[in-house]
Amino acid sequence: MNRATTLRERLAQGTPELIADLHLYSSEDGGKKLPLVLGYGCPCSIDKDVKEAWDGYPLVDIPMMPGERRRVGFVFLSGNKALEALSTADCLYLWEGKLIGEARIVR
Repeated sequence: MNRATTLRERLAQGTPELIADLHLYSSEDGGKKLPLVLGYGCPCSIDKDVKEAWDGYPLVDIPMMPGERRRVGFVFLSGNKALEALSTADCLYLWEGKLIGEARIVR
């Protein structure tokens, strides 16, 4: 099964695997220059060094701009394996060649 198929299946389930308060860093603070849109995915890690990361997809219904904060759901290509690894922390970091945001895990 390829990445696109797996993601479509997870999105079709309609239930996020994790809920978090996401803060995208502003462009001025080194974050993304473009907004986050549905279908965007990036490595998510519990440490800023990104030693281990999981492909995560924030479920944004409308584009999320750099600098914005919002409570969002996440789905992960690895499903429960990612949840087990990420649930050991209170925060996860979004990586796109550099840290672009952080998310405080709610559940």
